[in-house]
Amino acid sequence: MGRTNKPPRLPEGSFAAWSRDRLALARHGADECGDVWQLEPGVYVAAAAGPCEEVLHRAQDFPKPPSPLFPPLKRSSGAPTSEERAHAHAARMRRLRPQAVAARIGEIAPGTARFVDQWPTGQDVEILPPVRHALEEIGVRYLFSEDAPTLLPFASQLFMAREVLVRPSRWVWPRWVPTPARRFRTRQQVAFTNALRPIIRRRRSSGRLGDDVLGEMLQTSPRYGLLPEEAILDTLPGITVATFETPSRAAGWVLLYLARYPQAADRVAAEAALLPADPAATTSTHLDSLQYTQALVREVLRLRPPSWLLTRRAPRQTQLADYTIDAGSTVLVCPYTAHRDAREHPEPDQFQPDRWLDDSGSPAKPGVFLAFGTGPHGCEGAALAMAMLTLLTAQTARCYHVSEPPGPEPSYQVTTYEGLATAGLHLRATLRS
Repeated sequence: MGRTNKPPRLPEGSFAAWSRDRLALARHGADECGDVWQLEPGVYVAAAAGPCEEVLHRAQDFPKPPSPLFPPLKRSSGAPTSEERAHAHAARMRRLRPQAVAARIGEIAPGTARFVDQWPTGQDVEILPPVRHALEEIGVRYLFSEDAPTLLPFASQLFMAREVLVRPSRWVWPRWVPTPARRFRTRQQVAFTNALRPIIRRRRSSGRLGDDVLGEMLQTSPRYGLLPEEAILDTLPGITVATFETPSRAAGWVLLYLARYPQAADRVAAEAALLPADPAATTSTHLDSLQYTQALVREVLRLRPPSWLLTRRAPRQTQLADYTIDAGSTVLVCPYTAHRDAREHPEPDQFQPDRWLDDSGSPAKPGVFLAFGTGPHGCEGAALAMAMLTLLTAQTARCYHVSEPPGPEPSYQVTTYEGLATAGLHLRATLRS
């Protein structure tokens, strides 16, 4: 098995102590304890870019644990089979691939434009709630098209259930304990399911399945056949929230950087001036032309990945960075520190959007980028998220100068499920002349 020595232990490396200031200690570990280090017995941190990528690509050695947010509802028919889950995932992916997203840019752009139009100018606004509302409408419409208005209120409640679940708590309860947060989650999941079920039945009975993600899941697959209704109902709550929850966190950071780097915002505005006046006329060609804007978004996500920590578990003994990882161990993959690996990104703490462009201003890939994960379990909605964030950034900079109000430095919030968000961020928009 090669070397069997353990990674160096961190001083005061208990998980409880670490969780009080996880970002600071993660950076401390990356700087002083090597590429991989032990947090506590059975818990390892992959901090450098190489090991992070390795863990995420080695899905058999480090599988992704099931999401605890929206588990399948208990029914007499039981949970979906592994084949049904594979069919559902394949169907979702077909409508979330970059080519599929590119074909629907004209549906995405109007939603980001509405956010810009509705931003009150000349006053300090807590920006994350309206950002989330705008991206929620875009994400739910991308999944369900004309049925989105019916499902939007239930999607909002699913998000609220998620927020309740991830609030910090002194106690970690076993998953079988019906805590108030879990009961609230189940009620909202049942309500969403009850609203979605008649839509599925109506589409199937009419034969008009729809040209959206739900419609793709209703198609008969040559390999798997017809996906059962319950498998569709169980798989959609999580992806519904995911289409707007993580992009909303990311958008808060992007808008903050527009405020802090006005020269970069001016470059985005100049590029965005070529977008069509009618957002519905926006095409993938227009999106592709926003190269500096995309570079800025990627650079913000490099510095402030909205999911800064990813959890994997080793089902059997394996090796990582020449160290033995015992069966049952947890490996924490840290995009936050991987993105600050100077071997991948020179001057890693500096905000430099041009690092994502070559000398001609075309897209380049200078180093590891894990804001949406990578490998077999990379975020399936990455293309949709990048399209939403790029258009939101471009249209905001085209219309407004964004500034921070005077006051203390905005804080960040680290959620239980590894999210990194600006907490209570207030920004001001002033019309460009």
